[in-house]
Amino acid sequence: MKLSEIKEILSTLDNVEFQLENGAFVPEHFHVTEVGTVIKHFIDCGGVIRHEKVVNFQLWNANDFEHRLKPGKLLNIIKLSEEKLGIEDGEIEVEYQNTTIGKYDLEFNGRTFVLKNKTTACLAQDACGIPAEKQKVSLSELSSNKTSCCTPNSGCC
Repeated sequence: MKLSEIKEILSTLDNVEFQLENGAFVPEHFHVTEVGTVIKHFIDCGGVIRHEKVVNFQLWNANDFEHRLKPGKLLNIIKLSEEKLGIEDGEIEVEYQNTTIGKYDLEFNGRTFVLKNKTTACLAQDACGIPAEKQKVSLSELSSNKTSCCTPNSGCC
């Protein structure tokens, strides 16, 4: 989800709710403690230099059980970050601590924002020797070769 999309969605909501992909909700007293840009400049295992840039939101749970972030407040935080930091419209990555700090993609299911699990991947599979995934075939789909050179009791097997 891009920053422009969350701003559009927030303007239509009464409440802000985040949900993990497994269905568990982020406690409703969460805070958005950071909005910023994260730039990653790296080299992959194939020697290609890469740049990634995302808009980062950090969610945090405090012992402030009466806290409820309203859509207008989050829109103001986003607007301030755009003005002060020059944040551009980009893909959003959410940091949230469950058992450890996780990074999530963001989607909207029509009611809540969903933190989608991210995965790692090799960006240079052709250069670092990762074999192509073999096609899985069911044994029942293999045709039998009726003209086999080996027959029972021939001694070749």
